[in-house]
Parts: sequence; C-alpha cells; structure tokens
Amino acid sequence: MSVRGGSMPPPPNPAAYYPAPRITLPVGLDILRTYSGAFICLEILFGALVWILIAATRVPLPLLQGWVMFVSVTACFFSILFLGVFLFSYTHRIAVDWNQMDFLFHAATFVFYFGAFLLQAATTSLHNYRLPSNVTTLLNDQDYNISIAASIFAFATTLCYGCSTALALRRWKL
Repeated sequence: MSVRGGSMPPPPNPAAYYPAPRITLPVGLDILRTYSGAFICLEILFGALVWILIAATRVPLPLLQGWVMFVSVTACFFSILFLGVFLFSYTHRIAVDWNQMDFLFHAATFVFYFGAFLLQAATTSLHNYRLPSNVTTLLNDQDYNISIAASIFAFATTLCYGCSTALALRRWKL
C-alpha cells in the first residue's frame, strides 16, 4: 500500500518488452530434415575440405591463401555454432529474430566465401608462373592439383551459402 491509500501498480509485463523470438525453422533433429539444415551440413563439410586442402599444400602466396584459410576456418566454426543453436533448441532461450539472423549470417558469409573462392582460383591460375629469381614454377604439380580441388570445393561451399541465403531471405521476408 502506498502512503496515499492506493495500491501499487502491477509490475511491467516482460513480454511487452521482449517479444517472442521469430523462427520458422524447426529445432532439434528436425532441422536436419529441411533444405536449410542440409545446406548447413554441406557448408560445414565442404568448408572443412577447403580448409584441409589448403593446409595440405605448400602455401606459395600466404597473403591470398591466408585469407582463404581464415574465411574457411571462421565460416566452418560459425556454421557449426549456428547448427548447434538449432540442434540444441537454444533458439527459444535467445530472443532474436532468427529468420533475420539466419539471413544476415548466410549473406555475410556468402560474400566472404565468394571473395575467398576468387582468391583461391587466382592462386590456382598461377600454376605456370615462373618466379623471376628462380626457374621453378610457383606451384608444383601436386600443389596445383590440390589447389584445383580446393578451388572446386570453395566454389561448392559458396554455392551452398548462396542457396542458404536465398532460402533465409524467403523465410525472413515472406
């Protein structure tokens, strides 16, 4: 009771300040039965292959392939984290618009992976380039073959992130 004889106002409703998270993707193992879940699994698989293939070569251009390695490792880590959020149903505990978050994550990663793919393809194209101070080529045949595979998997990963971006945009805006 207050001094004037009136009653205390009721406590504020937390639902008015923190709206329920918006999500149209299923949580738990059901996420793996959707196209988005399948694309996230492919992103993780192909991204890990890019990471492994680049690590298996003698890195001739550390500036270019260092960026590719950074993007592939970071994207793989965040994709695993993103998938884990849906697998373990943390989407109900974190009050954000998950459809928007899905789109922003995949769109940003698509842009970075597209750049990484172009840099990896540029590195691969330098196979026959001869160093001025040496008579050897920049990439030997084994590194060239591994670099081709890394370029192909970087392209496949970029396509997966592009498809995930399109699906996320459709879910978010429609």
